[in-house]
Amino acid sequence: MTLLFRGVDQLNIAIGKAISMLIWAGIVVLVYEVVARYVFGQPTLWAHGYTQRIFGAYFVLVGAYTLIRGDHVRVDLLLNTGGPRRRAALDFINFAFLVIWGAVLSWEAFWFFEDSWRFNEVDESALRHPMWPIKLAMFVGVVLITVQGVIEMIRSLILFINPKADLGRAASVGSATQ
Repeated sequence: MTLLFRGVDQLNIAIGKAISMLIWAGIVVLVYEVVARYVFGQPTLWAHGYTQRIFGAYFVLVGAYTLIRGDHVRVDLLLNTGGPRRRAALDFINFAFLVIWGAVLSWEAFWFFEDSWRFNEVDESALRHPMWPIKLAMFVGVVLITVQGVIEMIRSLILFINPKADLGRAASVGSATQ
């Protein structure tokens, strides 16, 4: 079981770190647009659409990595007022809602992507960008955070039963909390 936990953690850590590099691509596009617009008086047609896609993909694809690191907003007032079993029980409930949300959104995101691919959907800009890549990113990102949510839900259940259990946390997680 810990091998599965570590494997999912390591996959999401690797994807999160790789996708984090998208922020630099977005910055380059934005700087190019600002210089083109304000220095040369030649705004681009494409920069706005690409930055939306880059940052949109970034935000959905780093969700599981953010979950592993414990960097999502949490109500610590409720979580840190009891013992480890209480925290594990509240985490279990929290992750159960995450998994339900993720399962529903994964289902819908797949069909959004599939329709976009099948009908060659494009945006309304002059360049007519295809919509399927960002919808695919949404589907993949939601699946990743849902799978990580299942792992965290199981970890919470194990911690509820045995607060001293070895949960197989992946190395190099950063500021991950247990």
